[in-house]
Parts: sequence; C-alpha cells; structure tokens
Amino acid sequence: MPSAARASWSNWARNQSCAPAEVARPSTEAGLVDVVEQAAAAGRRVKAVGAGHSFTSIACTDGVLVDLSGYDRVRDHDAATGRVTVEAGIPLHRLSDELDRRGLALENMGDIDRQSVSGATQTATHGTGLRYRNLSSQIVGLRLVTGDGTVLDATPDENADVFASARAGLGALGLVSTVTLQCVPAFRLHAVEEPVPVDEVLANLDDLVADNDHYEFYWVPHTRWALTKRNTRTDEPSRPRPRLREWVDDIALGNYAFGLLCRLGRWRPDAIPRLAKIIPSTGKLDYVDRSDRVFTSPRKVHFYEMEYAVPREALPEALNRVRRLVDELGTPLSFPVEVRVVAGDDIPLSTAYGRETGYIAVHVYQGTAYDAYFSGVERIMDGYGGRPHWGKLHFQRSETLAPRYPRWDEFQSVRAKVDPEGRFANPYLDRVLGPVVSSP
Repeated sequence: MPSAARASWSNWARNQSCAPAEVARPSTEAGLVDVVEQAAAAGRRVKAVGAGHSFTSIACTDGVLVDLSGYDRVRDHDAATGRVTVEAGIPLHRLSDELDRRGLALENMGDIDRQSVSGATQTATHGTGLRYRNLSSQIVGLRLVTGDGTVLDATPDENADVFASARAGLGALGLVSTVTLQCVPAFRLHAVEEPVPVDEVLANLDDLVADNDHYEFYWVPHTRWALTKRNTRTDEPSRPRPRLREWVDDIALGNYAFGLLCRLGRWRPDAIPRLAKIIPSTGKLDYVDRSDRVFTSPRKVHFYEMEYAVPREALPEALNRVRRLVDELGTPLSFPVEVRVVAGDDIPLSTAYGRETGYIAVHVYQGTAYDAYFSGVERIMDGYGGRPHWGKLHFQRSETLAPRYPRWDEFQSVRAKVDPEGRFANPYLDRVLGPVVSSP
C-alpha cells in the first residue's frame, strides 16, 4: 500500500491544512482494514479524505490521512431494483456518467459534482426540491470499517442502528468502504434561469417551490435582484445549450469574468456595489439536458462558505434579516447568497432531519475576512434552531448543537459502539460532537 511520511494536505478552498504522520492510499477494502488495524496498533487517529470540498477541518488529522482517490469503482448494479454499489472514493461526476451508461441517475444533486460520494453523504450534502431529499437519504446500504478494523454491513435490516446514523456520520463512525444507492431511471430537466426581483421571489416563494421540481435562487448583495433557477423534470427531447454558449455561460462569465470581478472587488471594495449590478444582466436561459448536467455547474473561483438549515416556513424572514445585516455591516460582498429547499428526512444528524428545510448559504471570495459577516448570519440562524452544514464554516459547539437534533443521543450511542476509542475523532469532531463517551 503506497504511502508517504509527513506529507501536507490542504482542502479545495485552501483554508484548512494539516500535516498527517502518514498518508495512506488504499485501493481495496482489505487495504482500508489494514490502515485501521495498523493505526490502532500505533495509537494513531484515522481520517478519510475525498476531494477536499469541505470548508471545515472535518478531514484534518495528525495521524493517518486516508486518501480515497484510488478506491473509486462501481462494484455492483442491480438492474431490477436500480440499486448501485460503489466504492467510497468515486467522485460524483464520474458516478453520474457511470449511472447514465446504465440508464440511471441520482434522484437529486447539489450544485457541485467534484466531491467523493462518501464525503458528500457523510456531510449530508443536498440539492434543492421540496419533494426530494438529500444525497444521504439515497443510501440503502453501506459497509463500514469500525474502530478495531471490523467491517460492518449496515442496512435497514442488518445493524439498523448503525445504518440510521452512518448515512450522515461526519466520518465519526468509521471509514465508509462502499455505499449502495437507490437510483432512479435517467431523466432530463427543463431548466429556466433568469433574473427576477428578489422581493417578487420571496412574495411567491411557496408557490415557486411547489410548482417546480427543483427551485433555487441567488440574491445578489447590493442589488434588488435574484438569479433564479427553475428545473422541471420533463419528457421533452434533449435541447442542450450550444457548446459555445455553455462555455460562455459557465466558464467565461460564471468563472473567469466573475473571478475578475472578485479580484477587482478585493482591490477596490468600494467598487463592488457597482460591479454587482453587472451580475444579473446576463439574460434568460432555457434548455433541456441530462439531469446531472443541469443540477451542477463548474466552480473555478475559490471561496469560503457558511450554510444554515432552517424550517422552510422561516426562509423568507431569515433571508430578509440577512439582507438587512449586509446593509448594516456596510461590507461590500461580491458573492451571491444561495437559497434552496429540500424535503425532510429521518437521518439523526442530517440538517433536514424531521422537517421540510430551507437553506441559506453565504460566501466570500477566498482570502476575504468573513468573521463579522458569518457570525452575524449565524446569530440570525440561531433564532430559528438553525443547523449548520457539517462541511461548511460555522462557530457552533456540541453544547449548542445537541438541542437542535432530537436523535443526538442515539448517534452518540452508535459512535461509542463502533469507535469506543475515538479512532476517527479529530479537533473538529471534538468541538462539534464532543469526545466519545463509552457506555457504562
């Protein structure tokens, strides 16, 4: 098993880094087991890393960092049920291609497809759509390497308590080896993207999320505009954007031009409000394409992000309070504020547990100070029992998080069962979950 001593690692946003004692790159489940057993013998902690798209230090360790990039194959496909078993390191964009070749798709996706399937599901990554749940909810089975190297099969019928929690386990319950996903027949989306006044959006938000399969919008700070995305499942024939138009929209404008705007804004912050008025002027898009190609977009401009989940009905009020906060802070912001909605689920530490959920995500350009902005947003979200995305920046601790999750103690019991020595802990998990408390 190839490894390198005292390597350094940093995440995609370059705001988290660590110097693990060892980096392991297993390509088999037996290799995963070997990593854990050797780490246990040496008294080291173990953390897995996929694509590094989390903004928190959830993957950092001074012990053994397990790079899953070589553990990325499709293991099994049941054509009759639409269930597909994959290794933990497969990135979502490759998974989408593999599924499409089999006439399948993920039911819902977020707007980035570079993450590994385990990284995305362990942090309860989500897309948008009032009738559709997050990625973790699409898991119907998994295999988990626990703290002593034991491999557990976890399904609704076998080790059901582990299955319930491990679908969004924050990497705290073990190394995810494989996940079995309940996929759906491949489908197309009819996408309509256009700027709309944000007050109009908020006044009609209930109807918009009910009438569209997947609705989201981005409020552009310092303007009255929202960039809206209405995605509806359709039997229409594919009508993708011409390749040049797609490059102009997604790369030239969405990344290169926007990146230039951000760099200019960092050099001249007072110019951001004027530059922001350019963002909603790109016009209307109307096209039909494969679902994953509509759900996701390339992200080449690096940023820092905080995202909070609140009860769906609180969404308009919470966003308006964020808008007022931006005015009060007087800090020019180049990044739009993203708003999405998803169905509730039954996963103990999912941010959408037990309620239809609205999400508000705030961003700043890489290298920009964010404490005042993000702290102010967090205070607003606290008033709604807000739950922070586990892979995005926040300032919460286990003491403030526990009351927001009705099945918190159930998760902690499972953690003590499968990892009594805290083999998979790190400073971030110590902060947000507390130490492992073994059962008496």
